[in-house]
Amino acid sequence: MELTDSWSRARDADPAGVPLARLAALTARFELRETRNAAAVLAATAPEEFTELCAVLDAFVLHTADLIEAGGNESRLAQRLNADFRGRGWREGRVDTVVRSVLQVQPWAPAGERDVVERCDEVHNEGYKVDNVKGRVALDVEWNAKDGNLDRDIGAYRSLHDAGLIDGAVLLTRTHDDVRNLARRLSRGAGQSDEQVRSRFSTSTTTHLGKLESRMTRGDAGGCPLLAVAVSARCWVPDAGEDGGVLPGLPAGWPATEQPVLDGWSG
Repeated sequence: MELTDSWSRARDADPAGVPLARLAALTARFELRETRNAAAVLAATAPEEFTELCAVLDAFVLHTADLIEAGGNESRLAQRLNADFRGRGWREGRVDTVVRSVLQVQPWAPAGERDVVERCDEVHNEGYKVDNVKGRVALDVEWNAKDGNLDRDIGAYRSLHDAGLIDGAVLLTRTHDDVRNLARRLSRGAGQSDEQVRSRFSTSTTTHLGKLESRMTRGDAGGCPLLAVAVSARCWVPDAGEDGGVLPGLPAGWPATEQPVLDGWSG
């Protein structure tokens, strides 16, 4: 499936008056991908939700702790993003299916039968959760989870769209190489061991934009317009006491861009 870039048509417009222009401005810090002109569809059909998405992204900052501390089942970053959406009225949803089968046994008049006899059976399939739903938009945050979560999320969007319950969906994730390299530099600057440095975003089975884009281009979302927003290293802002040009623990004058992660190791 061909990816679109509907936000690009609004790059020169005034963000105060054109919602798509506000999203286009965010490409300075985020990477965007979409199918079926998802950004334009959401801006037109769900203007309130689209505006709230842009507001959350505009206020978002990637902290050093997001990159060098273990996150558990749900990282602090994902918790922070979900809390921002919940504060704006978004709520967790769950996709369930119910299949109801009805057998109608018709009456036979010569036998004096008049009534239709029905036998019914229902099968309930408990589905999976969607992180955030508001109006006719579904949104998940997959910062560094198992990449199988992407199949679950996209499958839910497709089902909800096919059932006419949503008009589009948004998936928040991260870029890979630049975030991994930044995390490793920050980890080393914080005095962590070589093994801890290696562990930062080292696995190839976690969620990131590359994993998501391949699913988008093969059409996994079906007819559902899907907007992917990836947090990049450009979202990182030094915490108090950190120098934006010098990573913690390094001598002054050593630019972050020149710091080796592990000499002779590129894994």
